Amino acid sequence: MLPLHTGRMDGIESLVAEMSDHLWTWLLTPIVVFVGLYMTIRSGVIQLRWIPEMFRTVTDRSPLDEEGRPQSISAFQAFTVSAASRVGVGNIAGVGTAIAIGGPGAIFWMWLMALVVAATSLVESSLGQLFKVRDKGAFRGGPAYYIERGLGKRWAGIAFAITLIMCFPFAFSSLQANTLTATIVGVSGGDESPSWIPFLVGGVLAVLTAMVIFGGVRRIATVSQAAIPIVAFAYLMIGIIIVGINAEQLPAAFASIFTEAWGDSQVLGATLGTIIMTGVKRGMFSNEAGLGSAPNAGASAAVTHPVKQGLVQTLGVYFDTWLVCSITAFIILVSAPDLSDAPRGIYLTQNAIADALGSWTGIMLAVIIFLLAFTSVLGNYYYGETNIQFITSRPRVLTVFRNAVIVVVFLGSIASADLIWNLADGIMGIMALINLIAIMLLSGVAMKLVKDYSQQRRDGHDPVFTRDRLPGVRGIECWEDERTVTGPLGVISQKYRDEKHRDRLHREADDGTE
Repeated sequence: MLPLHTGRMDGIESLVAEMSDHLWTWLLTPIVVFVGLYMTIRSGVIQLRWIPEMFRTVTDRSPLDEEGRPQSISAFQAFTVSAASRVGVGNIAGVGTAIAIGGPGAIFWMWLMALVVAATSLVESSLGQLFKVRDKGAFRGGPAYYIERGLGKRWAGIAFAITLIMCFPFAFSSLQANTLTATIVGVSGGDESPSWIPFLVGGVLAVLTAMVIFGGVRRIATVSQAAIPIVAFAYLMIGIIIVGINAEQLPAAFASIFTEAWGDSQVLGATLGTIIMTGVKRGMFSNEAGLGSAPNAGASAAVTHPVKQGLVQTLGVYFDTWLVCSITAFIILVSAPDLSDAPRGIYLTQNAIADALGSWTGIMLAVIIFLLAFTSVLGNYYYGETNIQFITSRPRVLTVFRNAVIVVVFLGSIASADLIWNLADGIMGIMALINLIAIMLLSGVAMKLVKDYSQQRRDGHDPVFTRDRLPGVRGIECWEDERTVTGPLGVISQKYRDEKHRDRLHREADDGTE
């Protein structure tokens, strides 16, 4: 990347880093933990009890409209759109950054926070579904919508929408482009690589982004659905191979995650506060639980009950942190790296893969990072588009926004990595604060949804929600009646599914008494 570290730039980076650290240390970390624990206790640890239900709902098909077409994208497509944003540089560069700053112990706190905030994820995505609106043969929604419709505070919804736009399609997409450029520069010779590479990478990524984002949410969902499973599987296979090659180092790596989670890191001398804060920040950047981003994707799905998409997005938290992030952590730790003065970003992961499999893997990692960065930019863009449409429906504004995203992706390829990381952390903190306050105020409505879903499952039904099941709750635009929710053919198929489900419950009961 270009040497942008002038004296003035260093001063800006220091100021942004200091403000971001204060925000997370004294305000965000305690609130994130409190809200996660509150939702966990109030829901009865639903994020663990309903894991089987998460796998069942992710395969639900989109209900059909009057003309026999899908009402919107399916539950799985919404999962991949959110995964496109989640599974990106946060899983590779973000985990490396966490280990560089907080040592191996930061991974423990990432794991623990994923469990705690999974309940928060279920609540926010269920609320996103409940207060979604129709948009040209599809749905859109998210925190801005449930803040306006559920709390009656449009000004607060606009504040959230503006913060999300600054965070995801701008700051986070810049970070994706920046990490991709760093990877390709590393493959091309590091500091001795040609100076035009960042411009080339930024240009190619910007052009490809433009080709997709002007096609709307269905094109974004199609690209994400095709790319995410392939690239995630390829990366996981690489990780398993590297861990297998260094299997003798695995016990020590695993032990270091737990022994160094409590401060006084043997390598870094990191304090407990630094380790916890690093784990919480990098975990939220990676899995986005409580951040208010995933509900934007979750609201776009056509499902028969709001909680179904809450369950799907919670599964995304586990997939992101417990699987993909863990693979990255073990790739790094089994290589026994020198963590003293380790730089942020992709450096640790890139070196660990090259040490284990050879320098040729740099090209392979660059391809993986490219696909992850590209799909993440698309997911980030969709979040921004949803919130632009919340603020205004003027087509010209959306066109300006799309072009701005393309420019930001290009600029992110040549900017300072430290500045972008600290800026993204600060904006993410403000966005999370607004969302966490909103879902706390709406937690009573969310728990009624969970209770309704649970009762229908106990009664042997495939849950269907209509707004008359929550009398007194205003601002619900969709969910008019069962025919609207399930589609004209859905009423018949719903009865068939209920009968099959009840038969299965009866068989299980009979088997249990024999």
